[in-house]
Order: sequence, then structure tokens, then C-alpha cells
Amino acid sequence: MMSHPAHSTLGQSSYPRLTRSLSAVESWGFGLTAHISWTALVPAIHAALGSQAIFVWIPAVIFGMLLNYQVKRLGMRFINVAGGTPNYATKLLQNYPGLARYAAIGYLLNWVSYLSVNTIVLRDLIKVNLEPLGIACPDIFLDISFTLLPFIVAFSGTRALSILHLFFVIPAFGLLMTFCVQGLGWLAFSPVSPGFFPSNWSSLSFVDWAKWFFFVTYATYSCETASSFVADSRNPAQTLRFLDVAAWMMPPIFLGGSWVVMRLATNPNLKDNAFLNLVAASQPFWGRFAGVSISFLLVAACLLGSATVVSNCPRILYQLALDNHISPVFSVVSRRGVFVPALTLTLLLCLIYLIWGDVARIVAVGNIGWFVSFMLLHLGLWLRRDRPEVLFPRISLGILLLEVVVLFVGGFAWGWLNLLIGLLFPIGVLGIDTVIRRVNFPPFHPDWWMRRYRTRPVVIIKDSVILQVSILIFLLCSAVAVGWLFGVKLNKVATAGGENIFVVLLMSVAFVGVAIACWTSLPQVVAIAEAREAAEHLFTVAQDGILVVDNQGIIQQANPATESFFGVNPSELPGNHLNKWLPALVYYPEQWTKRSEQILIGNGKNRTLEVSISDRPHQDFQEYVVILHDITQRKQAEQILRYSEAQLRQEAKQLVSQLVHSEKMSSLGQLVAGVAHEINNPINFIYGNVGYANQYIQDLLRLLQLYQQNYPNPVTEIQKQTEAIDLDFLIADLPNLLTSMTVGAERITEIVLSLRNFSRLDDAEMKAVNIHEGIDNTLMILEHRLKPKSNNQTIEVIKEYGDLPLVECYAGQLNQVFMNLLANAIDALEEAVENGEWGVGEKAFSNPQIRIQTQLTSENKVVIRIGDNGIGIPEKVQKQLFEPFFTTKPVNKGTGLGLSISHQIITQKHQGKLECISAPGKGTEFVIVIPLNQQTI
Repeated sequence: MMSHPAHSTLGQSSYPRLTRSLSAVESWGFGLTAHISWTALVPAIHAALGSQAIFVWIPAVIFGMLLNYQVKRLGMRFINVAGGTPNYATKLLQNYPGLARYAAIGYLLNWVSYLSVNTIVLRDLIKVNLEPLGIACPDIFLDISFTLLPFIVAFSGTRALSILHLFFVIPAFGLLMTFCVQGLGWLAFSPVSPGFFPSNWSSLSFVDWAKWFFFVTYATYSCETASSFVADSRNPAQTLRFLDVAAWMMPPIFLGGSWVVMRLATNPNLKDNAFLNLVAASQPFWGRFAGVSISFLLVAACLLGSATVVSNCPRILYQLALDNHISPVFSVVSRRGVFVPALTLTLLLCLIYLIWGDVARIVAVGNIGWFVSFMLLHLGLWLRRDRPEVLFPRISLGILLLEVVVLFVGGFAWGWLNLLIGLLFPIGVLGIDTVIRRVNFPPFHPDWWMRRYRTRPVVIIKDSVILQVSILIFLLCSAVAVGWLFGVKLNKVATAGGENIFVVLLMSVAFVGVAIACWTSLPQVVAIAEAREAAEHLFTVAQDGILVVDNQGIIQQANPATESFFGVNPSELPGNHLNKWLPALVYYPEQWTKRSEQILIGNGKNRTLEVSISDRPHQDFQEYVVILHDITQRKQAEQILRYSEAQLRQEAKQLVSQLVHSEKMSSLGQLVAGVAHEINNPINFIYGNVGYANQYIQDLLRLLQLYQQNYPNPVTEIQKQTEAIDLDFLIADLPNLLTSMTVGAERITEIVLSLRNFSRLDDAEMKAVNIHEGIDNTLMILEHRLKPKSNNQTIEVIKEYGDLPLVECYAGQLNQVFMNLLANAIDALEEAVENGEWGVGEKAFSNPQIRIQTQLTSENKVVIRIGDNGIGIPEKVQKQLFEPFFTTKPVNKGTGLGLSISHQIITQKHQGKLECISAPGKGTEFVIVIPLNQQTI
């Protein structure tokens, strides 16, 4: 049994220690924080890897589940150790104290970075929702507010913080599970689902895998957080058993939720925006509630994560101090369960991250120490593999070796500077601890804190703490909700993005309210004061202009927001009539419309205001509340929407034309196939009998020769008929005639076969075909256009076929592409000859040519080049070649859809490329590139 190192400066009874005051349920709440933090991680990896992200999540989840089981066993062994995993690692590495301290501090720094990232995310969320409303809020104010908020609650008492955390984590986790389960169900069973599985998978390199595996361990390795609260849990065994539950909650959230996002958030414009990706993924099954639900999840992830940080990190420092790894001052805890020195250091480290301000770098640097911490944990498990508390020593060794590779490959992928800073930062914190140990400053020594705690009276609360906190949270949340609904009714309009502000306001007020209640000895008085301050605050910071006017329309009171509307200091507005700025309003307010749109002219710009008016009668006088809401951007957005609708109509028109063209091509293919079939039967009959006819005629000719030999002097009538029919010429020409008939029948047979192969009605499915055969069939059909005409030259076709295997494709559609490209090349050459542009300059001694080349690249790509030596295509025209309905041909000669449809067939149906290479006077070449095997895409 491992024992705590003895302290030379502190006795066990010198000051209060941790008491087992937390219920198991409260500790469970902290164990769910990492699951909710998934909402902030998944958009980044989804945007970077797409469908391949699941192959990063799967091993990360497996390792995380194994880690939970291992930490549970260690917790059972070290039942009185606070701080959880990092302090278990110090026990395993007690023979290597330097590595032990480094592992624990690296783990701590990642949690601290999590708070800073949450602060920046909340700040950005507030700014995004306030900017459309014209409200500017300083970054430093928001940063300090959201940083101090969890610390205010933490300094007030740990029990209150855990209850507050539990109050919000349950609905947040329930909502997250609903998202995952309902999303998977919708994908599997909805008739409008895009399909449970993707149609293709993108490639994934090991560097990318290592980079993002390194990233997702930020969540999958932190599902063991409940172990941090074993030392002050009233039922530590139940707290540790929750690690099993937390482990099995990882697959439905990390894998199921990621799958839902991967299948439904497919718009590339979403990028890595967490809010937009999750709203897009939940919109199909949550509808209009998606926005507010996702806002609640993201705000909950940030605020609950911050609450977990200020609860978890002080316990890590507390246990490290007890074990003499860092200064003993961090083991000081107040009678109310507050780790003041440990919280102070945590706040200092958080501010350092916050000053840095770069979220990507904060995450990368924080994750370096975090990852190394678990590497050292797995090293400790291997070194103590003979101990009963070690479950999977060989697996731990294998994970360690993989983590070493991932650290350097993934770490360098995130930037060598981040890797270096992340490795050195824990050493810097240990340096700060060395300074605290050696500097003779009273607050750096536990005695100073003990004297303060002895002189401070102990407040005894007879009522149930959990009941008080729960009632307080309920009242605060209800007040905010009712106030919000009242504001919506009063304004008659819901502000864009208002639900998001409501969610932030709801949870922030809850945190602040609990802190105030814990610090104040007169909660009733404070509640009244806070209510009054809240009313004044809402009037002051409201994004809309609020005016109070009397029954004459004279302004009596104005909030600060009115300055942005009128350009006048609010203190100068009272005493003036409102129609001075809004001349459309009549003199008396009782005649004003309850809601109207007014044009405000100021600073040379017109602004559209929505003016809402409500009367507020008093016993002795009448006054009216006027709310001014700027709807200029909304009006502009409506105009943009109308323009977008017109664009959609045009695109729909183009789509209909393309469908009509496709239907025509399909009908033409059926007609060609039918005609070819009908011609084929009589031609086969003719071709099959020509041979017999030839044989019969030869027999008759031989018989005639025998008659001439045996009867050289026929009667006069026979002699006259012989001269009349020119028997000698007939005997000589008849075999030639039969030979010509045979050649003609063979030619018709070849043309029929080409027509049948070109139409390819049986090739609706993809199959392996001979590309060269398709090109030859197309040339056969177009052969009449290659022959010289009265004013044209012969078009020479040069085939340079490579050694191609059978290619997987839609043969009929690919033949259509060949037909379009070859027909265009013939058109271009004929046009050049007709316009007299041939035979001039470089083309004076050349003939019109079409060159067809095929080859197979080393990357298993089939390249088909179809080029001509015509006059070329101007660069301006090349940019529009593949646009629907674009054509340079005369009316009734071209639809402008040939190249557009060919481009779609190659790029969309065959996942390939179609490019045009041309220059005036240099000819034109179209290059088709398609994969040899489509199923590998």
C-alpha cells in the first residue's frame, strides 16, 4: 500500500482537509463534461478529414474506454487520492519524481487551456450575435467576465459549484444523447435520409491520422474526470463505478454523433464552425428548434467545462502538495472547501493563456503536455505491471509506443514551435513553484492562510444547501425566461440570433446568481437589489433604442442605445418632441400606430426603423414607451433573398432544359437501337444469300460455257440475243457486281453494329468496356462528315491508341461525350475551310486533321486526348465553354448543352476531369481523364 509522503511543515490537524461532502451524483456530473465538449471538437476534424474522421475517432474511443477501466482500478487502489488520473500517475512513477511532477503539471495545463478556449469561444459567440444588432462589446471585458465567472463561483464554495454544474449538465447531456440517437435513427429510417453510409470514402494519410488522433484525445482521454472527486465523495465506490458508464457513453456520442455530423453537415461553406455544423446536422430532425438547442449545447459545453476546470485543477494541485511534489501552500483549503492558493495559480495560468489569445495555438500547446502526461501514465503502468491495480500492461505498452509516434508526427503537424512550447511549459510552471517555495512572501506559506481561516467566523447554514441552490437556480432561470418572453411580446419581433443570447444569458445569470447567494449573508436583500439592478442594466445595455415620452410626445427618458440612432447624447434628448427626428409621427402619441416603420435620415444615410409603442398608464399621468429597432439589414437581406430567388428560378430553368435534352438523347438512343435492329434483319438476309447467289451464277456461267463449247454455232435467234445483251460483258461484270453487293452489305452491317454499340441501351449500369471500340464506333457514325465535299477537304483522323485494359464506365454516356467532342472538332475544321481561313499562314501546306490519343498513367488514370489543327478558341470563349446554353454556333445549329453535359458526365458520373487546351491559330485539344476503376474512388 502506497502512503503519502510526510510533510515537514504541515500537520494533519493544522487546518481543514477535504471532507466527503459531495454526493456521488454531483461527482458524476463532472464526469460528463468531456462528452459534452465533443460538440466543440467534431466540426474541426470533420472539416479537415470528412468521412475519414471516423477512423480517427474509433481507436481514440477504444483507448479512452480502456483508460476509464484502468483509472477506475487505480481509483479503487488510491481511494483517498484527490485529483484523479495525474495523481495516480505520480503514484506509479514515485521512483521517478521528476517525470511524475511533469506528467501531473502537463495534465493540469491542458485543463487550464480548456477554460481559456471556452472563454474565447463564448466571447466570439456573444460578438457574433451582437454585431448584427449594432452593439460593440470590448473583447477584454468579455474575456475577463467569462474567465472570472467560474472562479467567482469556485471561491464561494465547491459544493455550490457542483450542484450548479449538475443542474445544467443533465439537460445538456440528455440533449446531446438525443442528438446522437435521433440523428442515427433519422439517417437509418427517414425516407429523405441521404443514406446511412457515404457513397465514397476519401483517403487518409498517417500524418493526418496522427495529427487528428492527437487532437481528439483532448476529449476521449478526459472522460475519467469523475475520478478527480473520489477523495471528497461521500460514496467513492459509486463515483468510480460511474467511469464504466462514462466509458460506454463514449461510442454513441463520439462515434454516433460524429457519424451524424459527417452525413448531414456536408456543405463545405460550413467550414469548422461548430454552431453552423451542428445546426446543419440537427436541422433535418429538430427543425426550427435546432438553433436554440445547439446554442444551449455549445454554451453548456463552455460554461460547464470552465466549471469543471476550476473544480478539477485545484484538486490536482492540492494532492501534488500533499505528496510534496510542489509547494505545500497549494494544499491549503478553507473550511468552506475553497482551494484559494490553488485557484489563484489556476487563474494566473488561465490569464497567461488568455493573453496569448490564439485558440489554435492554445489547444495545440495545451494538448502537448496532456498527451505526454498519458504517455507517462502508460509508462508507469508498464513499469508497475506486476501490481494488481494494473489491468492491461501489454496493451498499455503498445499504446505508449503508438503515442510516442503520434506525439512527434502529430505534434510536428501542428507546428514544431507549438510542440516545443508545449514540452517546455510544464517545466516553466515547475519553475514558478520553485520561486514560490523560496521567496519569503507571506501568502506563499500555509501559516499565513491558516491564521486567516482561524480568525474568520464559520457560517453555519441550517437549511439544506442543495435545496437552496436548486431553488435559486430555478428562480433565476425562470426569471430570465419570463423576462425574455415578456420582451418578445413587448417588441412583437424576435431579434435575429436572440435565442443564442438568451441561452448565454440564462446560464451566465445562473452562475453569477449562485456565486452572489453564497457570498451574501442577506440573500433576500440582495435578491431585491439584483432585480432592480437587472432592470436598470437591461434598460442601459439594450441593443434597441428605448424612449419614454409623455402624452404630448415629449421625450422624458432615453437609454444609451438611442445615441447610435440619433447621434445625440441621451442626456440631451429629454424635453424634445420625438417627431423632430421621426417627422412622420403626428404630435400626440395616442394617435401613433402601435407598430410602424419609419425612415431616419442621418449622416447622409437612410435607416429603416421599426417603431413599437406601448402606453404605460399611471394614476396621475400617462406615458408611452417607444422602442426603436434598426431593421435596415433585414430589409437589405430581404432584397438579397428576392435576388437569390430569381437566380434559383434561372438555375431551375437550366436544369429543366438539361433534363429535356437528356430525355431527347435517351429517346434518340432507343430510336437508333430500334432502327438498327429493324435494318439488321433484312441485311443479314441479303448478306447471307449473296454467297449462294454467287455460287449459283458461277454454276450457270460454267453451264453456258459448256453450251458454247459443244454448240459453237447456235441458231440465229440465240446469236441475236447474245449480241443484244452483250453476253461477254455480262459474263465479265456479273462477278464484280456480286462482289460490290457483298461489300455494301458488309458496310451496312458495320454501320448497324456501330449504331447499336453507340446507343448502348443495355449500359445503364457501370461496366468494364473497350474505350477504343467506343471511339471507333463514333467515328464510323461520323465517317460521312470526314469525306471531302464540294468545297471542303478530306479530314484525316490519326489514331494513336495506347495499350488500355477494359475501363469501368457508363459506356453509352461516354460515347455521347466522344460524339460531342468529335462533332465539335469537325465543325471547327469545316468552318475554317468555309471561311477561307485554311491554307493561310502556317496552314498553307497542311490538311485538316483530328488526332486521337489514349494512354494509361502510372496512377491508373485513363487519359483520352481529342485534338484538331483548326483555328483554335479564344481565351475569353474558353472560360464559358462548359456553361449551359453557351454556344458560338448559329441559331438552330447548336443548343449550347453538348459540352456542358459532357463535362457533367466526366466530372460527376466518372469522377474525372475534362479540360480544354487551345490557343488562336494553334488548334484545340480536349483532355479527358477518368479513373480506370470507379469503385476505388
